[in-house]
Amino acid sequence: METWLIIVIVVAVVVVLALLFLAGTKAREKRLEGRRSEAGELRGEAETRARRAEEREAVAEEQAERAREEREAAQSHARRADEIDPDVET
Repeated sequence: METWLIIVIVVAVVVVLALLFLAGTKAREKRLEGRRSEAGELRGEAETRARRAEEREAVAEEQAERAREEREAAQSHARRADEIDPDVET
């Protein structure tokens, strides 16, 4: 086999290997970028849910405080009613 033909074959093999390497690198970069994008979306969703949960907790705490105040008012009225009622022994 002639020397120039061997050189052409070797160069062609090197070019093909380089193209395969570049294609693999591009595919890996694309896959990583897709995963980064998905992670960003998941983080955004997590932040939204956390904010919503904090708002709900604040509303629940507010309602619990109102319920405590209502219970205290009811107990105060019950005590006052017991004080006024002549049929209740104190």
